[in-house]
Amino acid sequence: MLQIRDIIWGWLLIGCAAAIQVQITPSQGEISIGDSKFFLCEVVGDAKEIDWYAPSGEKILSTSTSDNLFVSRNDETTATLTIYHASGDSAGIYKCVAKNGDKEAQATVQVKIFQKITFQNAPSPQEFNEGEDADIVCDVFSSPPPNIIWKHKGSKIQPAKDVRYRIMSNGHLQIRGIKKIDEGNYDCEARVMARGEIDFRMMKVIVNVLPTIRARQSEVNATADISSTALLACDADGFPEPTVTWAHNNVVLETGDKYSLNEDGSELVIKDVKKVDEGDYTCIAKNKAGEKTEEVSLNVFVQPKITYFNNQTASEFDEQVTLTCEALGDPTPTISWSFGNRVFTEGEQASWTRPDKYESLDRNVVVRSHARVSSLTLKNIQFTYAGQYLCTASNSIGHDSQHMYLEVRYAPKILGAVTVYTWEGNPANISCEVDAHPGASVVWFRDGFQLPSPNTTNIKIYNTPTISYLEISPDSQNDFGSYNCTATNTMGTESKEFLLIQAEVPSSPEIQQVEPFSSTAVVEFDEPDSMGGVPIIKYRVQWRLPGKGWTGKEYDAEDDMMRITIVGLKPETTYEVKMSAINGKGEGESSLASTFKTEPVLSSASPPSIGATSMALREPIAPKLEIMAQNGGKSLRINWIKQDDGGSPIKHYLVKYKAKHVSAWKPELRLPHGSEYILLSGLDWNTEYEVHVVAENQQGKSEPGIISFRTAMEPTTIPDAVDGGSGLGTGAIVGILIVVFFLLLVGVDVTCYFLNNCGLLMCIAVNFCGKAGPGAKSKDMEEGKAAFTKDESKEPIVEVRTEEEHTPNQEGRGPTEPNETTPLTEPEPAAADTTPMVVNLLPSTAANSVTESLSTAQSSPASESTTLTISTSSPTKAAPTKSSPKNSSHSNSLKADPQPNVGPLVDLSDTPKVAPSSIQTPLVLDAVSPPSANVDGPQSRCDSEKAPDSTQSKDLQVASQTKDAPSALCTDSTTPAQNDGKTVKEDNSTSETEVKNATGEVKTVPNEAPQANGNESKA
Repeated sequence: MLQIRDIIWGWLLIGCAAAIQVQITPSQGEISIGDSKFFLCEVVGDAKEIDWYAPSGEKILSTSTSDNLFVSRNDETTATLTIYHASGDSAGIYKCVAKNGDKEAQATVQVKIFQKITFQNAPSPQEFNEGEDADIVCDVFSSPPPNIIWKHKGSKIQPAKDVRYRIMSNGHLQIRGIKKIDEGNYDCEARVMARGEIDFRMMKVIVNVLPTIRARQSEVNATADISSTALLACDADGFPEPTVTWAHNNVVLETGDKYSLNEDGSELVIKDVKKVDEGDYTCIAKNKAGEKTEEVSLNVFVQPKITYFNNQTASEFDEQVTLTCEALGDPTPTISWSFGNRVFTEGEQASWTRPDKYESLDRNVVVRSHARVSSLTLKNIQFTYAGQYLCTASNSIGHDSQHMYLEVRYAPKILGAVTVYTWEGNPANISCEVDAHPGASVVWFRDGFQLPSPNTTNIKIYNTPTISYLEISPDSQNDFGSYNCTATNTMGTESKEFLLIQAEVPSSPEIQQVEPFSSTAVVEFDEPDSMGGVPIIKYRVQWRLPGKGWTGKEYDAEDDMMRITIVGLKPETTYEVKMSAINGKGEGESSLASTFKTEPVLSSASPPSIGATSMALREPIAPKLEIMAQNGGKSLRINWIKQDDGGSPIKHYLVKYKAKHVSAWKPELRLPHGSEYILLSGLDWNTEYEVHVVAENQQGKSEPGIISFRTAMEPTTIPDAVDGGSGLGTGAIVGILIVVFFLLLVGVDVTCYFLNNCGLLMCIAVNFCGKAGPGAKSKDMEEGKAAFTKDESKEPIVEVRTEEEHTPNQEGRGPTEPNETTPLTEPEPAAADTTPMVVNLLPSTAANSVTESLSTAQSSPASESTTLTISTSSPTKAAPTKSSPKNSSHSNSLKADPQPNVGPLVDLSDTPKVAPSSIQTPLVLDAVSPPSANVDGPQSRCDSEKAPDSTQSKDLQVASQTKDAPSALCTDSTTPAQNDGKTVKEDNSTSETEVKNATGEVKTVPNEAPQANGNESKA
């Protein structure tokens, strides 16, 4: 386009070299008020000046910006006119003029100014109160003026069809009597048909609803002075949600110490209600639509309160005395009087105008009430009037009561039974109960002499504040008779005679009938006509087969006891029965014997006979229950005594129990017919239980025997000693373990020393003491060397030899031939104070039992095994035993060891020894186990058992021990202790000490050699 225009202008310049042409773009213009627009003036030809002129004809200068007009020269051929923020004055014809010397050309443009659609006032939302005429505002301006259309919920509002709607001249929409359903969005639409212009505004219309209010309770009742609260509540509705406030006496209430409000204010709580809080409270509900109020009344009632009462004092036979009681309360309380179970009042309520009056039939008690005051008047005062009177004030809210005391001073009144029964030798108390005020002093007399007299020793008096007891121990008939009790106080004196009567045994009860059953019988009887003056404590029932001896049983007497059941009878057997009564004096005469025959046993396998069906068969009688406590507190034993079986044998017993505070029973237990008890275990501590036991026969079940009990309190748990624990702390246990471990190491070391010639003890013995090991002695014995020293102590050496073959009588069944080790001399009698022998056995770490410490011989080809049996005798029963060439075992009675600290040696070598001396040293065997206490008891032996074959022999070390308290020790276990093939069994004996060898002999030789080989052991 630009090239074509340039070509055209070129032709014009060529054709008209001297002509000027002007063109304005756009050729016309419409501007909305407030808008801006520019116009371009283009000149064809050579123009030196290009100017714009306003509609008024004035030239618009390029430097002037008045009237929102601005002109600018772009280049040599164009100039621009700009109209800023056009207004109505900007309309008109604008002219562009181009000049070149005397040549001039111009063009004009007409500018039109118009008002587009403008919403000057269309607020949203717009709120109205329900029921009023709503004027929905929508102010719209344009030129020309627009056409207004209203829409609601997308539909055009047509006032012609709904008279409630009206479009005002100013374009507003009026709704008459607007309702909540009219609420919503409304569209205000403006149209200009000339320009086809349209615009709209949406406005939200809100309809506010005036609050409605309703009190939950128009009247609320509350009680004062009991720290109670009162709740006042009202419910309010409306739109928007109304706010609720409360006012009392035109004062708005706020949350504080006295009042509290919930979040929406609908509930008012009045704290610690008092009488002054009574009155009307206003509930106020308010929102944009207005406010509403509702009244709630609070009625405050006051519990009765006795404000005044008085105690009185009077003397017996005074004319009258009055007690007064005054009370407050709302409603006004009614005042009543009571004394014990007697009530002195009428049912009518007293008032100021109508006093209430009550008068007893004897007119000795008069009650007068007037409003809040009441009085009780007592006339002709009796001592029985004394005591505590109760004044009670009551109204519909509650009641209050106070005790008043009437003190009556009166002379003593002696009460109690005048006759007392006892018998000689049985102390009896005569009680003189004295009712007096003030208290009385009591003196006892007999035959005019005050008791107790100086020459009476069988009478004592015990006094309490109200009773004086005269204790009499009758020695003879003279002590029975009349005794006088005299009581005295400031009001007078009273005396009364009491009789002490000799009691008798009761008369015989009378048996009315006997109802027999198969194994039981029920004896019905009448009580004795005469009790003898003292209560019956027991009944004795005796029964027998005719012509046989009587069998009896005593039954404790109970109140109204008329039946006794005897058990253990045989079916279809005739019996005689009689009864007697027993009181404190003794047993009375027996009743006449009654004869009856028990019924046959009814078997469940066979139908009853005609005679049996006529019998009164029935269910059993409930068993009688007893409680037996068990150790631990949580277990109890329930015993029962079989009662009448109803003529049919008991099949079984049914037992159930439960804790009383629960409803569920434990599972029912069924016990055989012969059962007599049940043990309940696993019970809870300090819990009350109920137990039912039912007996059942062919006829049915008995009534349950019922018993209740409470378990013991749970014992207090002792810290660190629960469940029988030792109670030792952790440190003590660790210490004990360390000591045990140390002792174990010492035991192992000692065992190694004696058995294997090694260990710490062996090292100390060799390096520091210079002693040889335990094998040295065995080596000497093996070489046949004598163990004699220069020591003159003459301590015997016991040498044990073994042989490979057994003789026929080695087991003690008969005499044996003498051998080379048989002693040639008879032992001397032992001293009377010979110390019993004690075996000192070292503990073995291998078998953890009591064994001997033995050393292994290096060479003993003839020895197989050695069994040692030692029996001890008490010091007073030791006797000498002669050795016989036919005996293979030798018994020695030993004397006390003159050197108790040096033990004899046991030589196992085969070298024969001769005992030149008869001096015997007792073998003291120091046992590890505790000494036996049965020193003089029956004889017991420590027999030996033959050990398994072995090629080694052991050294036996026997220590001598002399103590003041001799004891004989013997292992009581039935399983012999074993150590390296050698078995030792110890038993108590009362006669002698025996040493038996299965394959060897024992002989005693004097110890003359110095004990330097280190093989002896200290006691």
